[in-house]
Amino acid sequence: MAKKTVASLKKADAKTFVKVIRMMKKDGASGYSFVEQVVPSDEADKLISGK
Repeated sequence: MAKKTVASLKKADAKTFVKVIRMMKKDGASGYSFVEQVVPSDEADKLISGK
């Protein structure tokens, strides 16, 4: 499924997109959840650093 998503976002004249998977701590619980986002590659570093 992921390959299909990435392949459909690739075009010669379009921006380059990357899939970011972050681990987030759940509120009020002792577990973690994973958040997946498809973002432009130039904004991926900002998203990972949390700014």
